[in-house]
Amino acid sequence: MKKFSILQGKNGENYLFPFVLLTSLFFMWGLANNMTDTLLAAFKKIMSMTDFQTSLIQVAFYGSYFCFALPAAFFIKKYSYKSGILLGLSLYAAGCFLFYPAGHIGSYGFYLFALYVLAGGCSVLETAASPYILSMGTEKTATQRLNLAQAFNPIGCMVGILVSQSYILGKLNQAGEAERAVMTVEELGAIQTTEMNAVTMTYVFVGMVLLIIFLLILFSRMPKGNETVSTGKDNFREAFGRLRKNRRYILGVITEFFYIGAQTGVWSYNIRYVMNQLQYNEKESASIYIYSLIAFAVARFIFTALMKIIKPYYLLVVAGIGAAICSLLVIGTTGRIGVAALIMISFFMSLMFPTIYGLAMYKIGEDAKFGGSGLIMSILGGAVFAAIQGYVSDTLGSISLSFLVPLICFVVVILYGLWISRISRKTAAG
Repeated sequence: MKKFSILQGKNGENYLFPFVLLTSLFFMWGLANNMTDTLLAAFKKIMSMTDFQTSLIQVAFYGSYFCFALPAAFFIKKYSYKSGILLGLSLYAAGCFLFYPAGHIGSYGFYLFALYVLAGGCSVLETAASPYILSMGTEKTATQRLNLAQAFNPIGCMVGILVSQSYILGKLNQAGEAERAVMTVEELGAIQTTEMNAVTMTYVFVGMVLLIIFLLILFSRMPKGNETVSTGKDNFREAFGRLRKNRRYILGVITEFFYIGAQTGVWSYNIRYVMNQLQYNEKESASIYIYSLIAFAVARFIFTALMKIIKPYYLLVVAGIGAAICSLLVIGTTGRIGVAALIMISFFMSLMFPTIYGLAMYKIGEDAKFGGSGLIMSILGGAVFAAIQGYVSDTLGSISLSFLVPLICFVVVILYGLWISRISRKTAAG
């Protein structure tokens, strides 16, 4: 089928059905990412925390990505992409179910542990799924194929926000911090128990959905793509040596680190910014967050289509400049103008992760599994920059000024796009 030519292998194999199954994973970790973002606003209210304290949610989540990515690569290298995906789904589901004892105990630390396990599963899934998508077809259409799969990630993000808005933020008691401060221990405890139960059961339901996906993939026949059998020459040390000398790859990992830092900061403090600018409550502000994700999703399809006529690295530069300008508007303006600029940051961010990933992995060949793990480890940027942005917000007393942090990150993205375009022109000229 011509319309699905990017999903055909060199020998004409059709990868449509396996691609659909893998795309569901992009949806599911998008759901996890953005449900986690709303937890910052939820726990800030439930436990009367500072922005820095709530940022520990992102530290646990994205720190887990860093810790699990390399072991995942070893596991996938020894077994297969499919085995890695099943392992990732198992951990993701286990993390969701751990929310139940966390809620029963009422421990913030236990919630962080559950998120750590959950995110470890997402890390394994991303380490396996993204290079698997790249391998399921010709190298020429690899970046376009990954962008198509990633286009369903923001749909999962939107569903995550809708679920959180209805079943977590919508269940928060409207009593403010001052009102909670004068409540008796029993009154406050009763409210917190109800609120934490809303968080807990929402994640337990997600865990049940994951078990269904696990079974579907377990009993489905998945292609090997371009997987190769591991040999003595194919060990980690030699792969690391080759990757370390690949400047395009190394700079791609660094750029992804900064980009994820920007995305996490923009989305983690989205609700807080809207509350500050428009005086909305958490649930109302989550509605504005959904507009950001709609912009993100629509832009993903637009940019994927544009890649047919415009080189990905040129689009990356344009998107980086657009995001940087919008960040300046978020910092320097107020009210609806600032909120509109915040929404547009998500529009421009939509291109970045899969494009940086695809550019960094270009012609990486047999090192794809370890190379993919390095790029997933760069997601640690989400933990680092979310904490920095929370600290800046607390220190300066301004959620608006904290957006200086993602602004700096977008500058790094622009520089990588410019560098790739320069070396690509030199290669073409040579």
